[in-house]
Parts: sequence; structure tokens; C-alpha cells
Amino acid sequence: MFHQGGTLMIKAVIFDLDGTLLNTLGDLAAAVNFALKTCGYPERTTDEVRRFIGNGVVKLMRRAAPKNLDEAAWQDCFAQFRAYYLAHLTDRTVPYDGILPLLESLQAQGIKTAVVSNKLHDGVVNLCASFFESRIDAAFGVREESERKPAPVNALRAIQTLGVSPQETLYVGDSEVDVQTASNAALRCVGVTWGYRDRAELEAAGAWKIIDRPEQLEAICAELKVRN
Repeated sequence: MFHQGGTLMIKAVIFDLDGTLLNTLGDLAAAVNFALKTCGYPERTTDEVRRFIGNGVVKLMRRAAPKNLDEAAWQDCFAQFRAYYLAHLTDRTVPYDGILPLLESLQAQGIKTAVVSNKLHDGVVNLCASFFESRIDAAFGVREESERKPAPVNALRAIQTLGVSPQETLYVGDSEVDVQTASNAALRCVGVTWGYRDRAELEAAGAWKIIDRPEQLEAICAELKVRN
């Protein structure tokens, strides 16, 4: 379980990427439908793609593709998705309102930041470089299956890289996968409602706190600093 008292203050925040820092839905939906159309399969609506997001792009395409595909056909479809998405990462993607000021405020307070995502690692690194530059201290995506959330591998790796303890770290994400990841890494999870899941799903998953605007995270960090 996460730390509930003592003298520690928040020194780091780990963020999910899709649905938390960046609105990537448009580019993901475009890549999904490019792959499906190229392979001759029915396309998906944006709302369907939204519901499929959360467990990485492999699961995204497993859910989006027809269920009766053999493995070779699915691998071909995924290859089409991957190539298109890596070439079009930033066509429609934008940071959510308030995210850049939030990251700058955390940086000014000396709070370290990291991204832990179920996206492919190269995509995570490229997106962080494109949108956040020096505002993010470390970024981790999936390079092998063991790193996929809700496994805590990359969250723990981020903690070690940032040189902090779990008790000094908050995890911020938009989905039940993020809540479970935080729990598995013994972190307090702040759920956000501006992403791809709603408040009810975050509450049901057991998020420690839920916020509706990025600036509310600053208030949580300040509250913990006073209380601890």
C-alpha cells in the first residue's frame, strides 16, 4: 500500500501519456482506420477507438480488427497500423489545455516528472520531445511485454531514474489500467476526467483522488506538502 503519513513530501509525478498529457485520439483513430481500410476490413468510429485505448497499441488493434482473423492476417494489419502511426504521430495530437503550464509549474517547484505509457517506446520518446522538450525528465514506453501496464516495471524504473521513493511520488492517469499500475507500484493514483474514461470508471477502479483540471494537481501537491 502507498504511504499515508510521515514527513515526506511529493518530489516526483509520473504521468500516463494518452488521455492524460496528450489528446492522441485523432491520430490513433486515423492509424487504426488506415490499417483496417488497407487490409479490406470495416473501419471503426472514433468512440469505438476511444474505448479500445488503454492497454497499448497491440491490444488496441486486437480489439479493432475483426475477431476471426488468423495470426498472419492480424500481424499484417498491425504492421500497417504501426508504420502509419509512427509516421503521423503529431498530425492531430495536442496537449490538453493546462498541461504545459502544469509541467512548467511542477518544474519550477523542483518536482521531477516522468511519462510511463503503454505506447511503443519510440513513439513515447518522440512525442515527449515534440511537445514537452525539457519539461519531462524521463520517458518510458513498451519495448517488451513485461513492461506493459498494469505491470509496474516502468513505473518502478521511473522512480529509480528520478531518484525518489514511492512515498514521494504521485502517479497520474486517465484509466483503470493506470489505477492498477499505481497500486502495483505502491503509488497514490490521481485519476483525471479529461481523458478516455469517465469519473465513474475511475472511482470504481479505486483512484485515490480524481481531478477535472490540470491545475488541481498543483493543489494536491501543495496540500501534501503542508500535511506531511
